[in-house]
Amino acid sequence: MFGGKNKVTIDPELMERIKKISEVAGYASHEEFIHHVLEREVAHFDDAGSDDDITEKLKGLGYIS
Repeated sequence: MFGGKNKVTIDPELMERIKKISEVAGYASHEEFIHHVLEREVAHFDDAGSDDDITEKLKGLGYIS
């Protein structure tokens, strides 16, 4: 799932938290959990028609101010 050219660096402490949560939640792997979380978050922007719409959604979600 995470093979190939796309690489993401995750803080080791955060990765340990992710691994624990994914195991408790019943995911097959921490990669599957990460994929699910990212898919869910990206879905918030599927109906955005412009960069301004994306910016407003990010503000509404508290990601930027």
